[in-house]
Amino acid sequence: MAFLMDYVRSFAVFQYHRRTTSQLKWLVVFLFFFIHGLDVVFCQARYSIAEEMPEGSFVGNIAKDLGIEISRLISGKARVVTKGGRQYVELSRDKGTLVVKERIDREELCKQTTPCSFSFDLIIENPIQLHRVIVEVQDINDNAPKFPKAYVNLKIIENTASGTRFPLDSAVDMDVGVNGIQSYALSPADPFKLEVNNQADGSKRVEMVLQHELDREERHELKLVLNAYDGGSPKKSGTVEIHISLLDVNDNAPVCKQTLYKVEVRENSPVGTVLTTVNAVDADGGVNGKVSYSIGQANEAARNAFEVHSGTGEIALLERLDFEKENSYALYITAMDIGTLADTCKVVIDVVDENDNSPTIQLMSFSNTIAENSPVGTTVAVINVEDADSGTNGIVQCKINNNIPFQIQSSYSEYYVLITDEILDRENIAEYNITILVSDQGSPALHSNKTLTVKISDVNDNPPDFTSDQYRAFITENNSPGVAVLAVKAIDADWGPNARVSYFLEESDVMGNPVSSLISINSDSGLIHAVRSFDYEQMKSLTFNVTARDGGSPPLSSEVMVTIVFQDQNDNAPQVLYPVQTGGSVVTEIVPRSADVGYLVTKVVAVDVDSGQNAWLSYKLQKATDRALFEVSPQNGEIRTVRQVTDKDVVKQKLTVVVEDNGQPSRSAVVNINVAVADSFPEVLSEFTDIVQDKEYNDNLTFYLVLALAAVSFLFITCVVVIISVKIYRWRQSRFFYQSNLPVIPYYPPGYTDTGVTGTLPHMYNYDVCMTTNSRKSDCKYSTLGGQSVLVVDQSFTETLQRAMKEKELMEDPESPDVQKPPNNDWRLPPNQRPGPSGAGARPEEAGAGAVGGTGPWPNPPTEAEQLQALMAAANEVSEATATLGPRYNAQYVPDYRQNVYIPGSTATLTANPQQQMPQQALPPPQALPPAEAPKAAPTPASKKKATKKDKK
Repeated sequence: MAFLMDYVRSFAVFQYHRRTTSQLKWLVVFLFFFIHGLDVVFCQARYSIAEEMPEGSFVGNIAKDLGIEISRLISGKARVVTKGGRQYVELSRDKGTLVVKERIDREELCKQTTPCSFSFDLIIENPIQLHRVIVEVQDINDNAPKFPKAYVNLKIIENTASGTRFPLDSAVDMDVGVNGIQSYALSPADPFKLEVNNQADGSKRVEMVLQHELDREERHELKLVLNAYDGGSPKKSGTVEIHISLLDVNDNAPVCKQTLYKVEVRENSPVGTVLTTVNAVDADGGVNGKVSYSIGQANEAARNAFEVHSGTGEIALLERLDFEKENSYALYITAMDIGTLADTCKVVIDVVDENDNSPTIQLMSFSNTIAENSPVGTTVAVINVEDADSGTNGIVQCKINNNIPFQIQSSYSEYYVLITDEILDRENIAEYNITILVSDQGSPALHSNKTLTVKISDVNDNPPDFTSDQYRAFITENNSPGVAVLAVKAIDADWGPNARVSYFLEESDVMGNPVSSLISINSDSGLIHAVRSFDYEQMKSLTFNVTARDGGSPPLSSEVMVTIVFQDQNDNAPQVLYPVQTGGSVVTEIVPRSADVGYLVTKVVAVDVDSGQNAWLSYKLQKATDRALFEVSPQNGEIRTVRQVTDKDVVKQKLTVVVEDNGQPSRSAVVNINVAVADSFPEVLSEFTDIVQDKEYNDNLTFYLVLALAAVSFLFITCVVVIISVKIYRWRQSRFFYQSNLPVIPYYPPGYTDTGVTGTLPHMYNYDVCMTTNSRKSDCKYSTLGGQSVLVVDQSFTETLQRAMKEKELMEDPESPDVQKPPNNDWRLPPNQRPGPSGAGARPEEAGAGAVGGTGPWPNPPTEAEQLQALMAAANEVSEATATLGPRYNAQYVPDYRQNVYIPGSTATLTANPQQQMPQQALPPPQALPPAEAPKAAPTPASKKKATKKDKK
């Protein structure tokens, strides 16, 4: 009940405000329903607003009108709820008012319905209150009357009876009430009047009523304007144009403009010549006003000589006329419309005698070229004129075309002279076409003409003329030498050599330098080039004169001033004036710890010698020990504190300020400033003693890191390239040994001696291992020394071949005395205990058939046993190389000289060391191989002699 009393009180207040407020267009209907357990209040409010109000416009104070506190609206989360459609009004809780949320168009909302309104609910929670609000939208005059069509076309017969009605379409106005259509007006009011009748449904019917008959001959069309007005303030109107076309009735007969036509025609007029045109007018229009023409009355000669066009009334010749036969004709022409109405006119044609002989022109003398400086009165041509006619038709008149500097004069009867009348100028007109016109005085006069072409030769009377009074060009500084700056152009009105223009620079000094050292000009084209690069800071502009001279005699010339303006380029970096940094020293500024925010530490002063925007400088702090402590003004370079200096701030503060200009690309300068946050100088001095060393270390660290990275990258790439190259080289070598099919020609170099070595084998030899291609893939083992199919090519080719054949015979005949015998055991004895020591051995001739002569400077020729020992040592080296280097140098591909080696004077046979034969598993046992012949030394004169003795033995 307490809530009910409160609501009644609020309703009373609402009623009071309703009566006292200026908005008396709302009504509140109170409904109260009390249901146990549910506390709901239903109220209704009505407001009235005009359409097209802007957003935010005031609708009503709902809190005041309903007696609701604003705090209640806020706590109760008051809101506007619209069931379907658009929400045109919203609630402002903090003010308790309703305002327009969206523009309201009454015509769109309600069409022609009146009154027009929309409703929404205002809901308040805790407890729930529901208020229905109805807003009536008042119409404003925002729409003008509009006709369905902008133009109306009507066709009316001219004899239409008066009082005939012609209905028109009514206009439509979307507004209602007084803003709707109120009246119509028709202008002009004659010959129609406007009647507007109201219909049962409220609409208006508009009709035009004809007041009197119309005459199409007076006016063939009418243009009326119908206006519709509404009752708004201000009034609005709509317009439709009415175009009335009058349809014709055949009620007028054709009338000839002239009753008599007189025409004269020359006797030699061609067939088809139109003599005259008969014209008749019919006031009717359309097909009723179309007139046709015909010859009504004429004699036979006239009908055969003339014809009349039925549509146009033109009278033309059908045949040539002869004045001597007939000199006059009479014709009667009938003009008739589409009906039976007609009119008649008379045409009289007179034939005129014709002058049928033309004058003739003959040149007696003519000069087709004259100089432009020829004096006035110079004779150009002498002309003779004749006419074969007599009397008036034979009198001749001669003249030339106008507006040329020539005239024609009569000298004798029938003779005329063409002379110059003015000073000639070839530059204006280089050639004249003179037309000589001759006519007689006949009727009509006959004419003849002849055209003469006179050319004017050139004289050098015009200097070159530059296309501009002065030239001005712009070039950016730091240009490339030889760059084209601009081209001057001079035109000479003369012709030929007189018009050939050359360009030259006028000698002058610019800043102590001749102008030719700065710029050059092409004498033919006038193109100006820069000789060197210019600096804007040294020279802002360059002014000089160019002379243009033609090729005439004497030559004529003219001058023009040329100005080259140099444009600045951002080629100078800013220069720091303060603080000054010289010799690696850095300026140190002291900031007391009591400095406030905005304390001026120092000011960076810099200048840029460039100009314009290239000289606009800006400052920024690039690096700082504590960025939160200092800032740099970008305009004036002042360094100030950003915050209060505290005791926690370090004493040594390093600032790096970048001064950058506004050029493209921009240039900059860097200045380093040390700031000491301290109150005493000794504290500052102790903190900044190592500043130079720290600066140099930081500057060089980055350079060394980049240099080391580049060196490591280069070495890595080099190693990769080398490894790949070696792999490719070995692969190609292996393919060569695997796949080559070339024949092998082994070469055995001669032995050499080494006198500096002592021991059992004091002599050293060179051996070449000769293998065939694809030998690595073969399982063949050498059973004899050398191959029977191998041919050794050296200087003793013939002897080698014979020796090879002999060795083949020895192999086939084992019992031959030349076959090698088993050696004895004397080879195991020391050299001084052997029979016939090598140190005191006999000469090679006394050593027996098995001895081999040395080729080097031996103290005593070596015995054959010593040579065989050297061969065994070489074989041992080959075996060791095989174990070390791999299968490529396996001894199985080389004849083993250690087996079945015969030593002269001994019955023993040398065999390989069992320990050395262990790695050679691929070799068969020594006894399985056939006896191998001992290798022979390279052929020398001594060896050849021994071989001969041995062969004989």
